[in-house]
Amino acid sequence: MGDNGDFNATLNCSPTGDPRLDKAIYQWVCWDKNPQTRAQIEALLRGGCVEELRQRLCSRMTFGTAGLRAPMGAGFALINDLTIIQSTQGMYKYCAISFPDLSSRGLVVGYDTRGQEASGCSGERLARLTAAVMLCKGVPVYLFPTYVPTPFVPYAVKKLRAAAGVMITASHNPKEDNGYKVYWENGAQIASPHDKEILKCIEESTEPWRESWNDSLVDSSPLRRDPMEEICRCYMEELKSVCFHRELNMKTRLKFVHSAFHGVGHNYVQQAFRVFGFPPPIAVPEQKDPDPDFPTVSCPNPEEGEAVLELSLRLAEKEGARIVLATDPDADRLAVAEQCSNCQWKVFTGNELAALLGWWMLFNWKEMNPDPADTERVCMLATTVSSKILKAFAQVEGFHFEETLPGFKWIGKKIDELAKAGKEVLFAFEESIGFMCGSMVPDKDGVSAAVVMAEMAAYLYNKNLTLNEQLANIFEIYGSHISKTSYVICHDPPTVKRIFNRLHNFDSENKYPSSCGGYSIAHIRDVTTGYDSSQPDKKCVLPVSKSSQMVTFTFQNGIVATLRTSGTEPKIKYYTEFCAPPGKSDVTSLNEELQKVTDALVEEFLEPEKNNLIRRLI
Repeated sequence: MGDNGDFNATLNCSPTGDPRLDKAIYQWVCWDKNPQTRAQIEALLRGGCVEELRQRLCSRMTFGTAGLRAPMGAGFALINDLTIIQSTQGMYKYCAISFPDLSSRGLVVGYDTRGQEASGCSGERLARLTAAVMLCKGVPVYLFPTYVPTPFVPYAVKKLRAAAGVMITASHNPKEDNGYKVYWENGAQIASPHDKEILKCIEESTEPWRESWNDSLVDSSPLRRDPMEEICRCYMEELKSVCFHRELNMKTRLKFVHSAFHGVGHNYVQQAFRVFGFPPPIAVPEQKDPDPDFPTVSCPNPEEGEAVLELSLRLAEKEGARIVLATDPDADRLAVAEQCSNCQWKVFTGNELAALLGWWMLFNWKEMNPDPADTERVCMLATTVSSKILKAFAQVEGFHFEETLPGFKWIGKKIDELAKAGKEVLFAFEESIGFMCGSMVPDKDGVSAAVVMAEMAAYLYNKNLTLNEQLANIFEIYGSHISKTSYVICHDPPTVKRIFNRLHNFDSENKYPSSCGGYSIAHIRDVTTGYDSSQPDKKCVLPVSKSSQMVTFTFQNGIVATLRTSGTEPKIKYYTEFCAPPGKSDVTSLNEELQKVTDALVEEFLEPEKNNLIRRLI
């Protein structure tokens, strides 16, 4: 079916019987100029795959926790040339309304190495089409000429004073996925109301403009600019602002192994180590170079722990390296492991790494700002499903601490508000190994976090302390914070809705559960409905988020537990933490009680067997 006439003949011979679907099919074949994705829809039509056609064509991606993310393939619900063009046309329309000076400020565009060129959905191609849409409307585009870490895009938006930025990435999602991550002029990921307004503009601009497919504009337009040299140089220079002990780094005998997880991090982490005075970390050779198939890992997410870090750990043992650092495919997250004295490996959780990094950033800031009065102008941030350890720091040290909704888009928004109030954010994190050290980038950054972690390790080892020993010291001073984080998989949205509706009406209508596993619940907060029993007016302090589910239970014994849906994957995540006061150091009993509550939370509230939920395997 090479033209619309052939297509019309086929549709007339074998209509689907669904006028809405038939219209969507017609639009797709008329609008899509990518032969691979166009052929997918035509093959499905010939094969009579009506339900799959409906799933692909009768819904549209929405902005989640991390922008637009979906499998690559044909259809309005997936990532492909056409949906990227539509998204960027909507972006242009909204930016033109929001920025009268858009034609002078321009847009930053970056990409990682996801997607095979043969599929027609490579990151580079999607980035070029993003640039083409803006260029054809006379908007300057700072398009990186090669793959970059995701943090380079928000950094460039701020440094170049651009109106916005787009990063083509699906971070640590499965290899079949890609995505479209949007940053605003402040360098933060877009949050409400920008996300909803952009979606509205996308829906008003679905038919591609004639020039939107002309990606040769990237090579010919005088409005296309190459920001690579300037941004990489400035980023590495500014990285020195979080380097506190360069002379010690130059002398350390501590060895590090780094895995780039088949992503973009290798070159940039190597450069960052040189900036800090370290020799380059030992690279895991099988995972050093980009490969969108991620051939050596079951899933490209270092957060999954020892099972996916096996190559790194074995190389470290061979090379005598005590510390393993792993950045995820787009290098905005960081996993860390340390070899303990018994030769076993300790893979730190995101919450444990936050305790270490938060302590380190505060320690060095206090060294340079000894006046206690200065502490009032600094602050730290964490998402509400993350450890409360920074809150414990703040209670002792006197700085400002705030929680946000899950996702760095909310942290970025809060950073902007605090900056306008004259506050400096030293550190921010989300438990899913996302860390922001210093104020360079208002987003999580695995490159800077990797080298900051290396410097902290070098400093501690020089004092005959391991990372794990220092973590114990932190808990001794500020109270043990023991957490558990995991998930179940559910591919059926109605089941997810039913699970959370049951929590809203647990004992009777509009009545939440009062206990779990025999443990009494003191307070419940539901940001989906805006309910918070701990507040005098029973209303949430955090913004209401009706598009996702999240319920937090505070138990009488001090445990805090949260159930929430993922914004990027078909998961129900659960987070539990025992926040003990300083001095209560019986970690074994704390762990046992936390495990009992966690198990009860899953069995009683999620009912995995009844709801056919898939438990996490690793």
